[in-house]
Amino acid sequence: MNAARRIEVFLDALLALLGAGHVRVREADMAAFTRDWRGRYQGRALALAEPGDAAQLAEVVQLCRAHEVALVPQGGNTGLAGGATPDLSGEQLLLSLRRLNRIRQVSVADGVLVAEAGCVLQTVQQVAEQHGMLFPLSLAAEGSATIGGVLSTNAGGTAVLRYGNARALCLGLEVVTPRGELWHGLSSLRKDNTGYDLRDLLIGAEGTLGVITAASLQIFPRPVAQRTALAQLAHVRDAVELFQRARSALGAGLTGFELMSAHSLQLVAEHFPQLARAFQPRAPWCVLLELSDSESDEHAQQRLEHVLGDALESRLVDDALVAQSLAQARQMWALREHIPLAQAQEGLNIKHDIAVPISGMAAFVEGTAELVLQALPGARLVVFGHLGDGNLHYNVQAPLGADGAAFLARHQEACQRIVHDAAAACGGSFSAEHGIGQLKTAELQRYKSPVALDMMRAIKAALDPQGLFNPGKVLPRS
Repeated sequence: MNAARRIEVFLDALLALLGAGHVRVREADMAAFTRDWRGRYQGRALALAEPGDAAQLAEVVQLCRAHEVALVPQGGNTGLAGGATPDLSGEQLLLSLRRLNRIRQVSVADGVLVAEAGCVLQTVQQVAEQHGMLFPLSLAAEGSATIGGVLSTNAGGTAVLRYGNARALCLGLEVVTPRGELWHGLSSLRKDNTGYDLRDLLIGAEGTLGVITAASLQIFPRPVAQRTALAQLAHVRDAVELFQRARSALGAGLTGFELMSAHSLQLVAEHFPQLARAFQPRAPWCVLLELSDSESDEHAQQRLEHVLGDALESRLVDDALVAQSLAQARQMWALREHIPLAQAQEGLNIKHDIAVPISGMAAFVEGTAELVLQALPGARLVVFGHLGDGNLHYNVQAPLGADGAAFLARHQEACQRIVHDAAAACGGSFSAEHGIGQLKTAELQRYKSPVALDMMRAIKAALDPQGLFNPGKVLPRS
């Protein structure tokens, strides 16, 4: 059977399986799915398939295997590394998980919520809240990112300091394997030491080893009270010192500690002026702290004010503001969450999602800034992120008035080398929470040890010998 006939037979079988309403073949109907959120990657797909449940998805994979059609899983299409975008061949099947959007179970006693992969993160948060519980994973794209997507990239977000990243919040998975088999690995157990940890292997694999269809997620009792504050500081080293003091005084109650440069907040003020009216940065750096408390609002207020009062008295902090209402706290968080959106409004930029040891954070920020500005005079550094877990989004914007696309095309490789080499030199990582996708496959080859790469290739070859699951992502094609 020639290639054209093979594809024709595959599409006929796909239509028979899913129905015409759940298979798209016209490019215009797939346009919203073949371009990544950042606008960096534009692909073409053979078709877009929307299975309705895990069993049907397994049948789709069996068809792909029989007809040698590669597939690209996609959730909310909010990834930042091009991991859910097909290539330009027009020969890959785009596999949407959006119809797998049911909450299967909530058990308060077990502290478990079972959600299908297409459930939007915000929906999971809301369902947990309806049961008096908390699902703590929170990130800027939570209104569109899906559970399958955040697990596939092992997303972090703003509460990693207290609750861990996506992997730490997942107890079990249901997965369709490259053989088209359904692995029923959903579990509510905290302890299950029975062989290789397949769950942890599949989380963070970006759909290259299997397609996540559902997950058992940990939910927690909601804190009695939460308090949020903004502090202004002169140096990153002061922010690190404040973090150490806050962690010592507040312990596990410290659930968020975000670092933001004044320039990143100025971008928010320019593009979202309604958010910035109540707060104008007057120092080079700002920190957003969040405290969760199990006693009362008054207790939370006193604890946070005590930490900040001591910091003000010792002149570690220039100024501090504790939110006096839920609305004010939300406004503070909105400032932080709108930084990526403000950057997008400002134009294309060179993004870095790096992690460094907290003890080396100040030296990294100061030293890397000097190197970048020497190489790219006039570039604007937009630095923000999760200082509490060592993850920074160290982004480089084109000089004021310059063309962002041209700046990106000309300087991205050299800029990445400066930033990633600096992170590696202090024991850090070039990818903290955005994944590898297709954006960072070369970086993986550069910074990962040959032994680790050989192990990864062996796992890929064993589980997906045909190379049909999200080819070209994480590991480059051989």
